[in-house]
Amino acid sequence: MNDSQLELSKPSLLGLAPSFGFGDRLGLATPGHIAACRKGNLQPIFAQQSVREMMRTNRTPQDVMSAAQRGIQEEGWTGAWGADADHLKSEEDVKNLANAGFTFFTIDPSAYVQNQADTLVGAELQGAVDDVVSAGVFSSLKELENLFLGRSHVLAGGDSIGFDSREQLYRAAVKYGKAIAHSEKMAKWIAAATQGRGAEIEVSVDETDSPTSPAEHLFIGLEFKRRSVKAVSLAPRFIGEFEKGIDYKGDLKAFEASLKQHVAIAKLCGPYKISVHSGSDKFSIYPIIGRVCGNLLHVKTAGTSYLEALRVIARTRAPLFLEIIEYSLGRFESDRATYHISAKLADLPKAGLLSTKEREVVFLDQDAGRQVLHVTFGSVLTQGKAANGCTFKDAILETLHAEAALHKDVLAHHLGRHITLLNAG
Repeated sequence: MNDSQLELSKPSLLGLAPSFGFGDRLGLATPGHIAACRKGNLQPIFAQQSVREMMRTNRTPQDVMSAAQRGIQEEGWTGAWGADADHLKSEEDVKNLANAGFTFFTIDPSAYVQNQADTLVGAELQGAVDDVVSAGVFSSLKELENLFLGRSHVLAGGDSIGFDSREQLYRAAVKYGKAIAHSEKMAKWIAAATQGRGAEIEVSVDETDSPTSPAEHLFIGLEFKRRSVKAVSLAPRFIGEFEKGIDYKGDLKAFEASLKQHVAIAKLCGPYKISVHSGSDKFSIYPIIGRVCGNLLHVKTAGTSYLEALRVIARTRAPLFLEIIEYSLGRFESDRATYHISAKLADLPKAGLLSTKEREVVFLDQDAGRQVLHVTFGSVLTQGKAANGCTFKDAILETLHAEAALHKDVLAHHLGRHITLLNAG
């Protein structure tokens, strides 16, 4: 691709239009993502990868951007598209991805979330909130109380929400206060790194031990508003389980009721979009999400496209797929450490005793198998080797180039199902 072609395929800001993030860990998925995107009306983010994923796949921000641009040129996509610098934690991360042209910056302040706030009582809770104040998050305890205590906020539909007790307010301040302050600092880094061209900010607080309550969401939203942190989307930790690579686990009615509150708070404090992280393969709740969020919606996927690439391997190079399975099973216990999943090796049959078709079903269509392959992607793509000495990554890429039409079709079918169900809602 020459320089003039690259200029025509630069990412842009998507604003409050409903959107969908397509993660691509191999750099060849954009044609399939475009085919899936054409099944609905969600604005796409074609270049999306977290710093953690780049490290695990030995890719650079420019690698991710260029791969998306090549796919866009190949498919003749002329619509708007975004580029998500996902799960950023440091100023260096911000600068590196801004320099590569990313337009959407996902702040990850999870290291500053105090999960123990949910269980602190008495003097422990008082000491913890005093620590938040002394860290400079608020000028004084009085300021915190004056901002929130006893203040009622009316949501769309007429419901009121607020903090009626010090204990409830203190817990929210302890849990999220330092994370909010860090997000404000990161927002300033993003503004400086993208000066003159603009940027969109998402804040992610989904990687926490307990769900983000409506009151806690209100606390976050009002603080961002007070601090002039203009987020285009916020990713709360929802009720139920959002495990990697599989459908939602939880009460659908309770999820919908909770989501309605989150959307109402997003309208009050923003408006900004509600972002659904670990959003791939949550088929049972997509109609709910589409219906309740309306335009204030962003869904983020990543690993599911890698799994569909492995489906191409399963159908065209069965012996290689078996080798990848066996390697992934050996890596699973160590690689699962940073993921919230429930898969157990004991739940899986011996891969070598399965037929070619059975292996595809067990490891790409059933929960435990999907999660084993999902979380071991980094090891497979950077360390794993086939029996013939070729790296797994090279063998996978070679196959995907040779089977480009099949790769595009499986992605269009699988991700298209996501898009169709969200639009149906």
